[in-house]
Amino acid sequence: MKYDGQAIQCSVLEGGIVELKFDLRNDSVNKFNAETLRELREAVTALKADKSLKGVLLTSGKEVFIVGADVMEFLDHFKKSEAELATWLKDVDQTFSDLEDLDCPVVAAINGIALGGGFEVALAASYRVASSAAKVGLPEVKLGIFPGWGGTVRLSRICGADSAIEWICGGEQWSAEAALKIGAVDAVVAPDKVRDMALDLLKRAVAGEMDWKARREEKLSPLRLNPVEAGMVFEGSKAFVAAAAGPNYPAPIAAIEVMQKGAGKKRDEALAIEAETFARIAKTPVAHSLVSLFLADQYLKKVNKKLSKNGDPVKMAAVLGAGIMGGGVAYQSASKGTPILMKDIAPKALEIGLTEATKLLDKQVEKKKITSLQMASTLNKISATLSYGDFKAVDLVVEAVVENEKIKKSVITEVEAACKPGAVIASNTSTISITRLAEAMKNPENFCGMHFFNPVHRMPLVEVIRGAKSSEKAVATTVNYALAMGKTPIVVNDCPGFLVNRVLFPYFSGFLALVHDGVDFQRVDKVMEKFGWPMGPAYLLDVVGIDTGHHANAVMAEGFPDRMKQTYKTAMDVMYENRRYGQKNEKGFYKYTIDKRGKPKKEADPDVAALLKPVITGNLNATITDQEIIDRMMLPMIIECSRCLEDKIVPTPAEVDMGLIFGLGFPPFRGGAMRYTDAFAGGLRGFCDTAAKYSSLGKLYEPTAQMKQMAAAGKTFY
Repeated sequence: MKYDGQAIQCSVLEGGIVELKFDLRNDSVNKFNAETLRELREAVTALKADKSLKGVLLTSGKEVFIVGADVMEFLDHFKKSEAELATWLKDVDQTFSDLEDLDCPVVAAINGIALGGGFEVALAASYRVASSAAKVGLPEVKLGIFPGWGGTVRLSRICGADSAIEWICGGEQWSAEAALKIGAVDAVVAPDKVRDMALDLLKRAVAGEMDWKARREEKLSPLRLNPVEAGMVFEGSKAFVAAAAGPNYPAPIAAIEVMQKGAGKKRDEALAIEAETFARIAKTPVAHSLVSLFLADQYLKKVNKKLSKNGDPVKMAAVLGAGIMGGGVAYQSASKGTPILMKDIAPKALEIGLTEATKLLDKQVEKKKITSLQMASTLNKISATLSYGDFKAVDLVVEAVVENEKIKKSVITEVEAACKPGAVIASNTSTISITRLAEAMKNPENFCGMHFFNPVHRMPLVEVIRGAKSSEKAVATTVNYALAMGKTPIVVNDCPGFLVNRVLFPYFSGFLALVHDGVDFQRVDKVMEKFGWPMGPAYLLDVVGIDTGHHANAVMAEGFPDRMKQTYKTAMDVMYENRRYGQKNEKGFYKYTIDKRGKPKKEADPDVAALLKPVITGNLNATITDQEIIDRMMLPMIIECSRCLEDKIVPTPAEVDMGLIFGLGFPPFRGGAMRYTDAFAGGLRGFCDTAAKYSSLGKLYEPTAQMKQMAAAGKTFY
């Protein structure tokens, strides 16, 4: 048979073998969109009717196998009713099952990435041969769903329930070797040998050397677990997975329940259970939020890719100011392949910076993510220096000295003189105006902000700040460097606090006002952690550093005095005056001890109540509800997010939401601040009505004129 479609092409090879090639024209990758699914249905129907068919070879005409489903099209399906969505899933299942049920062996040649639906169609084959460079997996839980095209059914029968639960509930991408280890693929070969090996395996199966029918029968039959074994596997996994996923992410547990319910069923009955449960989970707000975040992330990648074309690659970098932050920047740069100079005026600071980088690499070696040889290679990319001697070779300098405008300007002047013409200087300031700092430059067009978040190696966000005179080339080169470091850059315009700190401090103001009104700060922490934040506001201030927070709060108050200047002595003022700086000196709102792993452990401190008593003027704790605490914390942040959009600090709600999620740990299952607002009961009108209840608390709680106009018109941010 021959089939020549826009996404799938079939050609006859020798001996009655047909090669079914996935090759989506006018696209750089293969994905399951409506066209691909339709053509696969047609091709499989033709294969079923071909009486001369002896075997099928599944291949790809791209560098990837199939990256998964087209998420944009998925959103349209998610708008359907549960019943309609389940019917659509069962239609796709039928196509995959018909491929699996052909009266001949099928071998998949996985030459590259095979994720989600791309891996599920490979699981329908009799055998799988993977490139040593391939990545496979079922990452759907990261979108708030789980595999819906047979992944829970086939993977559990091929590899066993334990491995299927680990792969599906973890949502990770796995190497070909890891897949071979659990039996998810049958062979791993060099990238240029994949098709040849798969074809050879297929010929052997056609010749009767391989019992492919027994392989298929395993997938058609119930799981080989007795009731006691099934109970141990599934119930034990539920407890572990529930603890890891938390109460706000239902998909992993739903996936286990699907496998458990389908364990004693034959394939088709198990597939129906999977489809019906998938349809229910796909209709949850969590799934909508996580899919939306995925699309926002894809949007950011496109924006950065387009922007980075205007910049230069950074072949050699430098960081001014060692210590923990400088060491973190140096580690991140070197570990991703960009050599870096680390300069300070004090040998002790350089020692701290190198120790920080070494400590981070040691952990990678302990976890067996890198070898000792790779650690040595990375450390060799970090050069500690007390002078500017080698700075003529540097393309970009990250200035990370103390957060003091006068000192920063002095250092910026020095480093510009030491660097080659056109080198970009980027300040890691978290609060100081980039436009003002650029006054120290002879060529301010080469200057911008590059705000890292602590700890550098963990936090994915980098704010690239455009000052009034920053050139597009300087901004684009800084974006290039951030991408090379494995970070997600978001370009923002200059203002006090930029994006993340500007919207964070109204949130802190809401917290300080609650404490001032007599609400127990530990209760606020618990409520906001239950809301989904990784830590409550008091704990977060301790982690950030009370001294750092106090300084930044003053900057924000000066920048936006109408709404961010406190008119009373705050709990943060008390902590600062009593030199309770948080984790850095083991006492803040909480006290800290070092645990066995060397990490600070939070404990309640009975001394804090007495310290705070003079600044508490009410007893609101007895009457305020948890929802009112959430409102008083979140409303100021959301209103400030809207102001950032109106002031064109960032151009779209996607940048706001991704900035808060990557920079602050905003709960992903809520989709970001702007998504959370759109989902408010009554929409933006309901939001504004709620804010009106707190109008007595001042400007922080007053929606902008544009928000009110949007509410009146029934508009949303997205």
